[in-house]
Amino acid sequence: MDLNSYWIRFKGFINESIRVLKVTRKPSKLEFQTIVKASGLGMIIIGLLGFVITMLKQLLFP
Repeated sequence: MDLNSYWIRFKGFINESIRVLKVTRKPSKLEFQTIVKASGLGMIIIGLLGFVITMLKQLLFP
């Protein structure tokens, strides 16, 4: 690739980034709390699943 194609790709990336930043907005307090609760619940479920798998492995294959 030559320098011109890199420049075109870079300009396209900048334009897409600007477009995304124009569309985004700060979440409301309720939206933020919902995201935190959902993320926390997901982490707890994954952690418990890993714990159960590890305990089963230790019990079945000592």
